[in-house]
Amino acid sequence: MPAFISEALGLGALIGSVWEISVMAISGTVLILVGGTVVLLVVFGIRVAIRAVAGGAAAAPRSGDREAAGGSGAPDVAGVITLPPLIFLGFLAAAAVLEAVIPLPVLAAPSLTRYLGGAVLAACGFVIIFMAAGRFRAAGTNIPPTLPTTALVIDGIYRRTRNPFYLGATLVYLGLGVAAGSFWVIGLIVPLLWVINTGVIAREERYLERKFGDAYRAYKARVRRWV
Repeated sequence: MPAFISEALGLGALIGSVWEISVMAISGTVLILVGGTVVLLVVFGIRVAIRAVAGGAAAAPRSGDREAAGGSGAPDVAGVITLPPLIFLGFLAAAAVLEAVIPLPVLAAPSLTRYLGGAVLAACGFVIIFMAAGRFRAAGTNIPPTLPTTALVIDGIYRRTRNPFYLGATLVYLGLGVAAGSFWVIGLIVPLLWVINTGVIAREERYLERKFGDAYRAYKARVRRWV
C-alpha cells in the first residue's frame, strides 16, 4: 500500500476518534444541563411552595385584608387551584408513570440533536422566568399567586407576554420532553396548558381585573396572554 494512502487512512481514523470523543463530551455536557434543569425546576417549585405557605400563614389572621377595588369583599388572592410549579411537576410525574406503564417509541431524532434542542428550550424558559422574577422583585410584589398582588407589573418582559412565568415553565417542560425523547411528556402539553389556563391564569385575570380595574383591562387589551 502506498505511503500516502496509509497516511490518509491514519488521518481519517484520527479524525473519526476525535469526532467520537467530541460527540461524547457534548452529549455528557448536555445531559448534565438537562439534569440540572430538572433539579432547578424542583428546587424552584419547593421554594415557591415554602414562600407561599409562609406568606399565607402570616397573612391568614388578617381577615380584614380584602380587595379595595369593586368592593367585592373577596379575599385578596387569585384563588388558583394550586401552585403552578406543582402542576408542571405533576404532569412530568404523570408522563413518567405513563411511560413506565405504556412505553412509547423515543422521538426519531439523533440523541445529540434531542439533547441540544431540549437544553436550548429549557435555557430559554429559565431566562424568561428569571426576567419575570426580576420585574416582580423590582415592583415589590409577591411571586406566588397564592399571595396578594401588591403592584401591577407591565414593564420589561411583561410588555411581550402577560404570563412570562408560565411561558418560561412551559418551555422548560417541553425542553425536558424533547431531551428525553418522550412522546408522553410532549403529548401531555395540551391538558397541561388547559389546566394552567383555566385553573390558574383565568382566575388570576379575574382577580387582577377586580383589584386594578381599568389599568389591568387596558394592559390586557394590548398584550397577549401568552405570546
